[in-house]
Amino acid sequence: MQAKLALEDGTVFTGKAFGAQGERSGEVVFNTSMMGYQEIITDPSYAGQIVTMTYPLIGNVGVNEEDVESARPWVDGFIVREASRIYSNFRATGSLDDYLKRHSIVGLEGIDTRALTRRLRVRGVMTGVLSSADLDDASLVDKARGAPRLVGRDLVAEVTAARNYDWQEGFVSEFSPHAAANAADPPGDCFRVVAIDYGTKRNILRHLVEAGCSVTVAPASASAESILALDPDGIFLSNGPGDPEAVGYAVETIRALIGKKPIFGICMGHELLALALGGRIVKLKFGHRGGNQPVMDLATGRIDITSQNHGFAVDGESLDPQVAEVTHLNLNDRTCEGLRMRTQPVFSVQHHPESSPGPHDAAHHFRMFVDVMAGRSRWW
Repeated sequence: MQAKLALEDGTVFTGKAFGAQGERSGEVVFNTSMMGYQEIITDPSYAGQIVTMTYPLIGNVGVNEEDVESARPWVDGFIVREASRIYSNFRATGSLDDYLKRHSIVGLEGIDTRALTRRLRVRGVMTGVLSSADLDDASLVDKARGAPRLVGRDLVAEVTAARNYDWQEGFVSEFSPHAAANAADPPGDCFRVVAIDYGTKRNILRHLVEAGCSVTVAPASASAESILALDPDGIFLSNGPGDPEAVGYAVETIRALIGKKPIFGICMGHELLALALGGRIVKLKFGHRGGNQPVMDLATGRIDITSQNHGFAVDGESLDPQVAEVTHLNLNDRTCEGLRMRTQPVFSVQHHPESSPGPHDAAHHFRMFVDVMAGRSRWW
């Protein structure tokens, strides 16, 4: 069956439908990871987006029940060059095609994903419509131009937990690459952490558990008073989708928590922290989505190859240098990849140290959070 992708600039790509039949709109983005498509599909940070994989063959290892990053997929559409109908992996429980059908995710294959990626790099990310129902080019382009944009949308409210819950699961199996990487690094101190859920990935929570933390997840709407009433040793600010400036209630909560407890943020949590400190957020032309972004720690000169997924970034120059400083830079475009407060045990990173999917270079940030809570950090 035929399917089409129409972009707001009038470009239309025609290919074959896979996954569910239907029509979806969203911001069209690309991810350069060669693996980890199941983790990408189930990452809540992709809510509101149609994801294009630049690696040409996707689906060859199938899907399983262990590698999901949330209870269900969150992408609004999925585009690949070739969707493999044959899968081979001893952990697989089904095919990518069946998984997308089961969760009503519309897929498109058979287009030139190189041409689409180049267009997004040159023109910037755009809204688009992915459809196997309406195949009229003019109609689809009109729909793409009228589709909701990501800027100004609070998607956190759509993906966050409904209520508090405890998380106890560490790495899911002995076959996990994360388990192998941390086998020689057993937990030491045990600290109680409240993780504020703006769209958190499960592997972040697993890393906190493996670092020796007792984790309670709180919804994004939780007040500072209710979080502090849990008497945590530290507070974690999670990743999440959409425009951070649209989540004003989270900014106010973070502002009220600063100075009360140590705080560590990742991705959306990093951006919300910057807003709470008076910084500015900028929309990137096409964002960073993939598993090979080089990030430098400015204090040590250490370079980590990192996993990333963000379309917004902190304007490092907007931070008051008496209050906070930039700690990490992306070596591709010199954007801010981390910050810390000068007088409080509060820090954050833009990239994803939980590496699901991606390299494990930056996993030490979870250990750093434990060191901050224990009062043995090199910074404070």
